Formats: sequence, C-alpha cells, structure tokens
Amino acid sequence: MTPVQCSIRKGIRAMATKTAAKKMVRTIVGEAGWKRLRRYRRRLLGAPPAVPRPAAPTGIAAISRDLRKLAQHFKTDKWGTHRYAQHYQRHLEHLKNEPINLLEIGVGGYSRAGQGGASLRMWKHFFPNAQIYGMDIRDKSFVDEERITTFIGDQSDAGSLVGVAAKIGTLDVIIDDGSHLSPHILTTFETLFPLLKDGGIYAVEDTQTSYWPEWQGSEDRGDPKTSMSMLKRLADGLNYEEFVDADYEPSYTDLNIVGMHFYHNLVIIEKGKNAEGTNKKRVLKKRYSEDGSTR
Repeated sequence: MTPVQCSIRKGIRAMATKTAAKKMVRTIVGEAGWKRLRRYRRRLLGAPPAVPRPAAPTGIAAISRDLRKLAQHFKTDKWGTHRYAQHYQRHLEHLKNEPINLLEIGVGGYSRAGQGGASLRMWKHFFPNAQIYGMDIRDKSFVDEERITTFIGDQSDAGSLVGVAAKIGTLDVIIDDGSHLSPHILTTFETLFPLLKDGGIYAVEDTQTSYWPEWQGSEDRGDPKTSMSMLKRLADGLNYEEFVDADYEPSYTDLNIVGMHFYHNLVIIEKGKNAEGTNKKRVLKKRYSEDGSTR
C-alpha cells in the first residue's frame, strides 16, 4: 500500500470514529442537550450564533401563491368545472403584492341562502394587499369581512354599474362572472371598461353562452349582438392602425386595448395606450401617394 493510500485510510477511520463518538454523545445527552453543546462549542470557537431558519408556511399561507390550489381550497369553479385559475395566475401574478382594487361581477350562490363568495375569498388570499369587491343582483353581505366588500347591483343597468364603481374608486381588475347573458356582458363592458385604470385587466368568463340561444346567445357566430362577436371586434381594433379605409375613426377601445388573450370560455383584456404606429404607407406604396393621401 502506498503512503497516500495509507493516509486516506487513516483519514476515513478517523472520520468514522468521530461520527460514532458524536452519535454516542447525542444519544446520552438527548436532542436538547446536543443542541446546547453545539451552541457552547460555537461560542468557544468564536463563531457567530446560528440564524434559525424561518418556519415553513402552513395552512392557506402555504398555497397562497398558487391560484389553482386556492380555487380548490375555497371550492370555486374557477378550477375544476373550468380551467380559469391557471390563466389568471399568468395574467395577474404581477399584481400579487400590489394594493389593488378588484371587482368581480357575480358573487355566486344564486338565490340560495348563505351561498357564494368562494372566488372572493380566493382573491383575498392571493392578493394580500388588495381590496376585494363583489357585485351581485342579490344581497350577499354575509360574505363581507376584512378586505372583502359586496354591493347589490344590476349589471344590465349602466347606472347601477357606475354607482358601484363610484363607491370603489380606482378599478385595477374587473372580472365579469355575472349572468353570462350577452346583452348584460356588453352593457357591463361598455360601462366599466372606460373606468378601468390604465394597465388594468378586464376578464369575461363563461363566453360559451354566446353560442347558446337559450342564454340569449346565437347559433350564428357572426351575430353582432353576442358577447363573442363584440370581443372579436375588439381584437380587430388592436390593429386599427393597419386599416386602409381612410375615413375610419378609431374607437375608445381601439385606442385603449393593448392585448387580448382568448382561452376556452375565458377572455382576458389588457388596458393601455394602443399607439405603436404602422409602416403601411411605406409597404403599400401603390395605395398611398407621397403626401400620404389615398389614390
């Protein structure tokens, strides 16, 4: 055996002996005594005191960053019946610790006494610094608690919507989970979207009803009165700067929507100034004259 191998073997034996001795002492003095001995040794060696590790969160706090788990915990249909939570996680994560105001149209539970409020509770625990508001055509005040406030309101009535918005003030997130009837969705959007803060998020849930005549939708996917037709028009408006009809005047939504995300039964709209410009006059030289007028 070489001198190097002998040295390695001695080192291994010494380590094994030291480990065995530690186990023996730990068994004799117990876990508490062992911790005291370790602290005493650190003081003798002049080492700084050990910093205790923070306790791992438990209960709801342990899942507060995961909307899917929160939705399951509070039994809201935003996960399970639907798959909305994963999309909300993506589009609302950046607001998690901000002092926002979130308004959800529709508190849930319908006319059943004492039912509803599951998603409001979910939002409260996902947004620890937010004020959460719910509006429903029925009295849902039993849901009210710290950072959750409900209002009675009718989403088919623009005056009612404006009245609720005035009580809240700034609106950072609006979620339409109300009647799901196309006329109501259109009225709510037309009324509340202009009141949404720049940089805010507007969501429309359960858009499947747009295709159901029984829910005031239409089998005609081009019917301009349905919620999905309205949302598809908004998507066209994202590109209003590319329109070639010279007399077109951009609408408020053309100018103030910067992103739309379509998912199964859910549409998420981002508000902001939509004015990126266009290169159409350079590309479409045959259409546009040098002075910018159309031929």
